[in-house]
Amino acid sequence: MHIWDSIISSLQTILSHKLRSFLTLLGIIIGIMAVVAMFSSVYGIKAIMKKNMEGMGFNNSIFVMQKRDEDSSKGRRFGGMMRFMQTNRKSKPISYGDFQFLRAKAEYKYIYGMIESWEKSPENEWIRLRATNNDFFKTKTYNISSGRFFNDFEEKNVGKVCVIGYLYAEEIMKDKEPLGKVVSVVNHRYTIIGVLGKDELNKKKGFNFNPWERKQDLKAIYLPLRTGAAYLRSNYSLDYIYLQAENEDKFASLKTNVTQLLLSRRNMSHDFSFEDVGSMFLTINQEMDGMLKKWYLTLMAIATVSLIVGGIGLFSTLLISINERMMEIGVRKSIGATNRDIFFYFIMEALVLSSIAAICGILLAVGLIKAMEMGIGSEMVIPIWSVVIGLSFALITGLLSGVYPAYKASSIDPIQAIYYFE
Repeated sequence: MHIWDSIISSLQTILSHKLRSFLTLLGIIIGIMAVVAMFSSVYGIKAIMKKNMEGMGFNNSIFVMQKRDEDSSKGRRFGGMMRFMQTNRKSKPISYGDFQFLRAKAEYKYIYGMIESWEKSPENEWIRLRATNNDFFKTKTYNISSGRFFNDFEEKNVGKVCVIGYLYAEEIMKDKEPLGKVVSVVNHRYTIIGVLGKDELNKKKGFNFNPWERKQDLKAIYLPLRTGAAYLRSNYSLDYIYLQAENEDKFASLKTNVTQLLLSRRNMSHDFSFEDVGSMFLTINQEMDGMLKKWYLTLMAIATVSLIVGGIGLFSTLLISINERMMEIGVRKSIGATNRDIFFYFIMEALVLSSIAAICGILLAVGLIKAMEMGIGSEMVIPIWSVVIGLSFALITGLLSGVYPAYKASSIDPIQAIYYFE
């Protein structure tokens, strides 16, 4: 019997018993939908978390700061965490010159220096005054809503310009058109050249990543790094330098490279330290992968139980259909069909049923994932492998459920089958 003829015959049989076929398929449809939806949702949530962690700039990154001293310390908050940055009086602070040196020599994806202080504005509000360069905005995924970022001329020539967050413009300046206006901070006047737009990372409902810190970022005033080094610190010192590697594989070599460069510049004096944010992120990522592997096993167990229930329904339906189709089996055998042909016919019917169930289950899973996207406000990717797993489960279920009924149908004597109802 040809495969195509078997498929056509199976479809005709299925369509002639629509309600029974639907009820038979229902268990497998639910099982396949569960398989694809659960695997896709776990994978999608992991992808969203990883993407947003990258959007906060914590992946593959290190902070270079002044050497720690056990005798004295002071706390400074940035990045959503309290980091204790000790002062060693004998050591030379991290400087703008160190930043320029690393910027020219190191191999990185992004690099920025940072100076940070809280100052009172003319409106008697405490504001966050920060000096940095444009890579800061790239790593944090902050975009300009109006105006522009700093240019090279302003950076090199200590330009008295600034970029402000939109919340500073709305809540403190209360000005809808701040571009070109002047703000006075610490006895200096800075012209506003750009306004940061709303937080793209947390603008949608569902997942919020470090919202308090990012809100404070968008209420801050940003100066060019060299401007801040000249007016906010003595000896052009910086609070820290941030570097980010291209990827996980290059992270370790970045730290080694930066260490060697700074040692050579500072006469082999190890008067600086690292805050290994990238290592922490990689550890979290590895732990997350380990947890997800265990969760995948749990999902596989749940999906297997669901498909076993669906397979039992398919198995029962095929057994019942043998008695209803005795005359058909007898006629097929009497005109030349072999036991192998009958076996193949019933197996194909089971596979066609399970394939239809798989397609319906996958389509329902896609709809469910799209509904989740609308609920959390983030795009979720349906991995191809989850669809392949769902389809494979369905075909295996159909094959196993159809073997015994197909064998039983193929072993029936054609004479008994023809006279079965007499």
